[in-house]
Amino acid sequence: MGKHKENIKRNNHWNTQGSELDETQEPDRRSNGDYGKELARLQEEIAHLQAWVKKTGARIVIVFEGRDAAGKGGVIKRITERVSPRVFRVVALPAPTDREKTQIYMQRYIQQLPAAGEVVIFDRSWYNRPGVERVMGFCSEEKAQRFLELAPRFEAAMIESGIVLLKYFLDVSEEEQERRFRQRIDDPLRQWKLSPMDIESYRRWWDYTRAYNDMIRMTDTDYAPWWIVPSNDKKRARINCISHILSSIPYERVKFEEPELGKRQKRPDDFVEDTRIRRTVPNVY
Repeated sequence: MGKHKENIKRNNHWNTQGSELDETQEPDRRSNGDYGKELARLQEEIAHLQAWVKKTGARIVIVFEGRDAAGKGGVIKRITERVSPRVFRVVALPAPTDREKTQIYMQRYIQQLPAAGEVVIFDRSWYNRPGVERVMGFCSEEKAQRFLELAPRFEAAMIESGIVLLKYFLDVSEEEQERRFRQRIDDPLRQWKLSPMDIESYRRWWDYTRAYNDMIRMTDTDYAPWWIVPSNDKKRARINCISHILSSIPYERVKFEEPELGKRQKRPDDFVEDTRIRRTVPNVY
């Protein structure tokens, strides 16, 4: 492990111990300045990770699952906002089409797996089957159980092919989820985040709890373990999760080859300005 990754782990003052959600965490009470500095430092490391992925042709898959309103989108946004979408690709598949429903279940996910030099982030993944599909009755109990039996084999095959697979489950308390749902109801900028499925997940908290417990119990393996991210505090969850991702991938810093810009060409003697009127965006600011 590189020295810079040791620094990630040593300097991370945001770490929480254990996998149980700390119900006493105060949501979003952290200093914006401290949070911003730590996030900027980690995003710089993500840029170094990107350079290593491009150079080595590494293939990385990061799966994000969790409670509705647990903050998956926020973590993914902070991972990807300073890197290239050609390297870091976010996959958030819609409901399957009629054609896709006739395919092997994993088929539409397999075609999203990375090629050399790519990081694919699944904002929900093949684990829709033992989660929302099972709870909402979109698949039979028999199919859900069969998925739970086969998923570890599928993930073993991915890893044997050379893919680095990381799986994260973001968890929140009942009280914090309700607070976030009510925020969405009251804020026009967040109302788009509130779907009918979110409302059902609120009503069926314990159905989802049972389903998620089964999912994690049956698909948590030594080669593809589940990592629980306590997410009552969004900022803490983001820092902890990004730090863990960086410490889990054996990347090294790649020396940046500074390009030579050279000299800009001179204006040609025969160049004539185009004097036709063009449409310009009005100044309103």
